[in-house]
Amino acid sequence: MTIQGISEELLNVLLHLGKEHHPNEFVAVLRERDGIIRDFDLVPGTISGECSASFLIDMLPLDIHQAGSAHSHPNGVLSPSPADLRFFPKVGRYHVIAGYPYGRNDWACYTADGTPVRLEVLG
Repeated sequence: MTIQGISEELLNVLLHLGKEHHPNEFVAVLRERDGIIRDFDLVPGTISGECSASFLIDMLPLDIHQAGSAHSHPNGVLSPSPADLRFFPKVGRYHVIAGYPYGRNDWACYTADGTPVRLEVLG
């Protein structure tokens, strides 16, 4: 499935999750419907702290609509860390990082190999 973009509503929720979890990170799995990333799942057993958030890959739901991941960087850096680059390929193709202060422009998207990608926000 070709991804056309991310819903504005979901992006707002992800930025809000970053604020709510600050100063800790959050992590979620992104899901697409009809080529638009619209939903997320919080994985049971997720562990989060100030420097990282993680879950066991075995806890992921079986889902052909899994598009990637979203997580926060409380330090505001929108680039993927080395740990992110190891994690991304295990979860999907598109990975959103929401950074402090979690405003409308405080996010970026990357492919599984860490290449920046423009993800259109769809109203």
